[in-house]
Amino acid sequence: MRWAQITDTGLSRKDNEDSLLVSPDMGLLAVADGMGGHQGGEVASGLALQTLEKELARSLKKGESPEKALLDSVRLANIAVFELSGRNKELHGMGTTITACLKREDDLIIAHVGDSRAYLICRGSIRQLTQDHSLVQELLRNGGISEEQALQHPQRNLLTRALGTEQSVEVDHYRYKVVANDLLLLCTDGLTRYLRQEDLLYIINSSKDIDAAVHVLLDKALHYGGADNITIILAQF
Repeated sequence: MRWAQITDTGLSRKDNEDSLLVSPDMGLLAVADGMGGHQGGEVASGLALQTLEKELARSLKKGESPEKALLDSVRLANIAVFELSGRNKELHGMGTTITACLKREDDLIIAHVGDSRAYLICRGSIRQLTQDHSLVQELLRNGGISEEQALQHPQRNLLTRALGTEQSVEVDHYRYKVVANDLLLLCTDGLTRYLRQEDLLYIINSSKDIDAAVHVLLDKALHYGGADNITIILAQF
């Protein structure tokens, strides 16, 4: 596996509340987009990914199945964020998205909460692998708004599910087959609020390599507004 990664505060925020993680030995890649007052968002996303990495390594070493190990680790990350939020008044109410992918041979196992996303680029086409847990996604699913309206919706950042805001959380999980030269794109919504799926595909396909692609993706998001933190991982299997 080869990968490129980049994260940027964006043009409007003072702090970067996104976090990212790549652990090649485990085949683990993850992004998290934190939320909360003071430094809450940064703490939530960082703690979630630290807990994920530690607990997943422990579970896999014990011989647990990769899917159970990943899901259990995300649930433990939820508890870690929730409990710290309860102990520290300045961090009260913090939370984070999480999109974590575990590569095992030709399987890609995903655990997901929130509106960060995973995409698979295969044979010149792109497919979104996760579903957003957001008000806008609910409206889209029910036919209340169009995709164009979703991009400009004033409540597009409102999540219906997040990690760490409750003692327990429902974690979506997916399993996909991948083949050699497939590309996995993980990103926070600082990218996808500005670039459509077809834009992502065009930039990745027209870039000379994955390192160039992540820089062009970031530059385009900044050019079109860059009002949020932007985090991108692009991996080639």
